[in-house]
Amino acid sequence: MRKPVIGVMGGASVTDEVFAMAVELGRLIAERGWVLLNGGRNCGVMAASAAGAGEASGTVIGVLPDGDDHAASPHLDIAIVTGMGDARNVINVLSSDVVIALPGGLGTFSEVVLALKNDRPLILLGRTLEPQLKPHIESGRLRLAASPAEAIALAADFLTLGKQG
Repeated sequence: MRKPVIGVMGGASVTDEVFAMAVELGRLIAERGWVLLNGGRNCGVMAASAAGAGEASGTVIGVLPDGDDHAASPHLDIAIVTGMGDARNVINVLSSDVVIALPGGLGTFSEVVLALKNDRPLILLGRTLEPQLKPHIESGRLRLAASPAEAIALAADFLTLGKQG
């Protein structure tokens, strides 16, 4: 049976609070036996979530925007070098069974939108809700989480629903 892949998206430059949330989220994903997928770089949410998963002996896949792995997190088990820049965001989203988005910039927001456009379950963690997203909350495809533990519980619900449907 294939392990669920949880995409963790977020900013390259984040506050200490967001960094700590990403570390905890990575750890919780690994403890569930799920695979963590992120943007692969050694900064921000990418570095933090990879470190958290790595500390818990989890599997981490990084989808890098660069044509080489010079900026890759040392906590990656698999580095996918794309040379695609921000276009790699499509790979991040479509390769994830559930997407969890922490605070970030326009790159993270593009992943949020791509998840919605491609009908991927989406959880916003530590983010404010953009008004355009309200219909997606009402449909149940987008949920909000107040903590990493709540995000993991919501991801588990999405995965269970996906197996029933």
